[in-house]
Amino acid sequence: MVKAVAVLGSNEGVKGTIFFSQEGDGPTTVTGSVSGLKPGLHGFHVHALGDTTNGCMSTGPHYNPAGKEHGAPEDEIRHAGDLGNVTAGADGVANINVTDCQIPLTGPNSIIGRAVVVHADPDDLGKGGHELSKTTGNAGGRVACGIIGLQG
Repeated sequence: MVKAVAVLGSNEGVKGTIFFSQEGDGPTTVTGSVSGLKPGLHGFHVHALGDTTNGCMSTGPHYNPAGKEHGAPEDEIRHAGDLGNVTAGADGVANINVTDCQIPLTGPNSIIGRAVVVHADPDDLGKGGHELSKTTGNAGGRVACGIIGLQG
């Protein structure tokens, strides 16, 4: 079992802790919670870089080792880092429970050292018709992020 964690923070009061676990070559399970969000849907992605020197802006684009267009987690054509949306309740808290096969914690496409980002707006999953739909899901600004690191 390999485990990782990302502690999310921002200048906007959004914070959270995201846990990742993977058994052997199986899918990665992502759990945790994020607080301080406006109620509703928020894009949730793994970004390519574990760099927060310029806040969440320096985490680069969505993690996309296969060079595909943006899509929904269940789509065949999607970035590896496209994890869809998380839903914040009226209390501003989003509880996360995702299982995904394209974000391994080991091997050449490992997400260790990359970043997880929560966006201000819903991810349209590449289907919104907006000029940004096929690259970012038009999910808006980056309200919180954290670097994915190995956990003991």
